[in-house]
Amino acid sequence: MKVKIKRLDKDLPLPKYETNGSIGFDLLCRESVTVASRTVALIPANVIVETPPGYMLMVTLRSSTPRKRGLLIPHGLGVIDLDYCGEGDEIQIQIYNFTDQPVTVERGDRIAQGIFVRVDTAEWSEVSEMQSETRGGFGSTDNEN
Repeated sequence: MKVKIKRLDKDLPLPKYETNGSIGFDLLCRESVTVASRTVALIPANVIVETPPGYMLMVTLRSSTPRKRGLLIPHGLGVIDLDYCGEGDEIQIQIYNFTDQPVTVERGDRIAQGIFVRVDTAEWSEVSEMQSETRGGFGSTDNEN
C-alpha cells in the first residue's frame, strides 16, 4: 500500500517498521516537550499522513512507554481520519503524565506507533425495538460466576 507522507523536519527520519513482523511503525517526537506531573500535553510527531480510503490510522503508545516513562494516551488511542491530511494537520500524540515528576520527551524519541486499520462506515437502519435478548446492560458480565 502506497501512502503519502510529509515530514515537517527533514533532519528526522521517516517513520519505519522496526522488524519484518511489525504491524506498527514508530512515530518520532519533532521537538522536545516536558509534560508536567498529572497533566496532558501534545507531542508533535513530525508527519502529515494521507490515510488511504477504507482505512484509519490508529495512534497508540509503544508498549514500553507507560512502564519506562510514566506516560499514557488519556483515551487509550488516537484516530487519524482519512481527511486529516492538510498542510496544518501534523499528527499530535496526546500524552498524560501519571507520575509525580515532570517527564521530558526528547526530539527524535520514538514515543508512539501508527497502525493502519481497515474500516467501514455504517448506514443506519433505525428500528423501534431490538429483537435480541438483553445481556443486562453495562457491566453485566462482571457478575457472572
